[in-house]
Amino acid sequence: MSKEKYVAYVGTYTHGNSVGIHIYDVDVEKGKMEERKVVPINNPSHLTVSADGKFLYSIADEGVASFKILPDGDLEPINDKWIGGMRGCYVEVDKENRYLFVGGYHDGRVTMMNLEEDGSIGEIADGIFHTGMGRSIAERNYSPHVNCVKLTPDEKYLCAVDGGLDQVKIYKIDSQSGKMKIADILREHMDSAPRMIRFAKDGKFAYVLCEESNAVDVYRYECTEAGPQFEEIQSIPTVDAKEKANCGASDIEITEDGKYLFCSNAGVNTVIIYSIDEKTGMLEEVCDSMISGSYPKTIAVLPDNKHFVSLNHDTNTITTFGVDYKKKCFLMSEKPISIDQPNCIRVHKLG
Repeated sequence: MSKEKYVAYVGTYTHGNSVGIHIYDVDVEKGKMEERKVVPINNPSHLTVSADGKFLYSIADEGVASFKILPDGDLEPINDKWIGGMRGCYVEVDKENRYLFVGGYHDGRVTMMNLEEDGSIGEIADGIFHTGMGRSIAERNYSPHVNCVKLTPDEKYLCAVDGGLDQVKIYKIDSQSGKMKIADILREHMDSAPRMIRFAKDGKFAYVLCEESNAVDVYRYECTEAGPQFEEIQSIPTVDAKEKANCGASDIEITEDGKYLFCSNAGVNTVIIYSIDEKTGMLEEVCDSMISGSYPKTIAVLPDNKHFVSLNHDTNTITTFGVDYKKKCFLMSEKPISIDQPNCIRVHKLG
């Protein structure tokens, strides 16, 4: 791994001092990040890298934007496109780089964009607005809010996580026609406010992070001839019961080796690590601790599986930690990095 080179792309809100996407050179073995440059773009609050590593796609005030990833990890702007609705909050790209999917928090819209061979974003292929209201009695806005859009491992379906409706809507993707059609709905617990979904590396299990109930709901997943099958097998808390009132679970990520799931908790400002049972997919707590910052909105586990970074939105810092799984603890490995309103991160291997 020492011969491999990595960069990290950090998206920010540009209301204050930041002006766009920050590019960092990453020393994976030391868990160290060093800023190289900033690429101007308006409010790149979420971004993703194509499976072939050639392109980066980002949310922007204008809609979505595309960049060519140069050999050294630098970014070269390609184009931007309007998404047919209000500003998006999450982007996802399929493995063949045919479509870009956008989740809309503000208008509850799921948008499917065409992608061209040169990495540029084409016209809108399809778009669906979520409708209805959650059955909430809590003091929160429970109109449709799409927090996350994630393709299933087989890429036949798109999961649209709606925190306002307490649902994960499952859309069947027709790659030939460029259309989406509702196939199923995961109805999460009332007032749970699902926020993120991730799939196990073997594709057999799904993990839904719920912001309000502060829990990770575990599902067994199977793609069958009858359609997608999700069976809930576990719900595990991200904080103690006494801390729930002051906490909002914010992000989950799975290590590249598939053995651990990391979860960040805003409010109490902690990260909790779970081990993943290879056979059952169920979670067991390993450790948790403070992250020396406020509102850990996003986390990323480095490719060595032994370091992770926390993007602390309210204290304008990135903190890095080394993990000792045997001792069941993690410690800060580098001094905090100053950055204005960090919101998302993607670690990318060069070459």
